[in-house]
Amino acid sequence: MPELDVSLNRLRFGETKRRDAWWLAPLGVLVVLSTFMVYATWAALQNAHFSYGPYLSPFYSPLLFSLDKSSWFGAPPSWMPHWLSPAMLILGVPAGFRLTCYYYRGAYYKAFWADPPSCAVGEPRSTYLGESSFPLILQNVHRYFLLLALIFIVILSYDVYEALWWPGSDGKSHFGVGFGTVVMAANVGLIGSYTLGCHSLRHLVGGFADQFSRQFSRSPTRYTAYECISCLNRRHMLFAWCSLFSVMLTDLYVRLCSMGVLHDWRIV
Repeated sequence: MPELDVSLNRLRFGETKRRDAWWLAPLGVLVVLSTFMVYATWAALQNAHFSYGPYLSPFYSPLLFSLDKSSWFGAPPSWMPHWLSPAMLILGVPAGFRLTCYYYRGAYYKAFWADPPSCAVGEPRSTYLGESSFPLILQNVHRYFLLLALIFIVILSYDVYEALWWPGSDGKSHFGVGFGTVVMAANVGLIGSYTLGCHSLRHLVGGFADQFSRQFSRSPTRYTAYECISCLNRRHMLFAWCSLFSVMLTDLYVRLCSMGVLHDWRIV
């Protein structure tokens, strides 16, 4: 067979023949993710205004230690630094799940590392190591963060249930639905849709099936679960962004109500 000698010219950083506004998408990701990280860090360091009535901010759930509100382990121990808020003890799980997410990787690799800035656009590196060496090989822990993220859905769902019971003047809890309850429920729905549409979960449920028609025919329940996860997976990017906004807005709503800036609307 004849051999073709084709030379590949590496593009300089930012060099491209594309005529569209390719930089808008990575710039948007850079701005939005940076804003979220700054806000989440600020909210975690506040250690205040994270609850209002039966509402609890998702940044502080599960509430491990607290002096002001019922928590899992009561008051913080004496050895715990005052700056170590309950949120800082648990935010590593949802943060780790999102940082190692297959979609978010592609998004922030482009936006923060320019690796590459976009398709057919020159990048600043001349070598490619991929995710087979340290530190990016640690991205493989995503499947383990998934298991913890599934537990968080149950915890946040319980918070919504707790948000239905308001303390009364008689000392008893009474059923009630406020606007904050709806906000918290919507947040759980979006986080659940994002988590349950995870690529790792899809592989866990159906990825081991070499012949779908034969292996799924023996387990219709497994096939139904795989189809549901696949449906959510097709909108994984949408739920990734919507859930990111919803968790921040839920914390903001609870915070503003606690500070007296907003008055929660009691629907029922």
